[in-house]
Amino acid sequence: MTILGGLMLAGGSPAAADDPSAGRQIANMCRTCHGIDGYAQIPIAPHIGGEPKEYLEAQLMAFKSGAREHEMMSVVTATLSAQQISDVAAWYASHNAVATLPDGINEDDAPQACVSCHGADGISVLLDAPNLAGEVNIYIDTQLKAFRLGKRDHEIMSEIASHLDDAEIREVADWYSNVQLEIVLAE
Repeated sequence: MTILGGLMLAGGSPAAADDPSAGRQIANMCRTCHGIDGYAQIPIAPHIGGEPKEYLEAQLMAFKSGAREHEMMSVVTATLSAQQISDVAAWYASHNAVATLPDGINEDDAPQACVSCHGADGISVLLDAPNLAGEVNIYIDTQLKAFRLGKRDHEIMSEIASHLDDAEIREVADWYSNVQLEIVLAE
């Protein structure tokens, strides 16, 4: 039995390294909604360029397993292997997400319940939390309401969202949607 870098997949096969180049090829089927660089092309899709690889991989596997459901993502991920999911996550994670607060806005005014995971500027400070910078406010609003209503389940977000009313959700969504986002391929 061969072990690659101390990692082995179930069944005795060595784990393959993530391949962003192979992931770019897979990302061609993501480009209509998320863009090849991860900057969303439609308002109901999130920006995924520069997201932590761990977060992207976990979300894609949740869609694949049915733990998270979406009419398009569940279908797309059903056709992907675990390696392909790791590769496409590596591709989008190979980009840098750069956020800039609007002029005259102070990061101290950021939603305090959000900054410890998502940052005041919307760039995630944790590997398992998404960036929120520059997302369309209706996307953030919809996701927070899904957590509040139990349509999405997360040990932290479900609890936080359960205490937010519609106006507070809109304030969070508006804060992060007003942050300017640029996604660039890391060199």
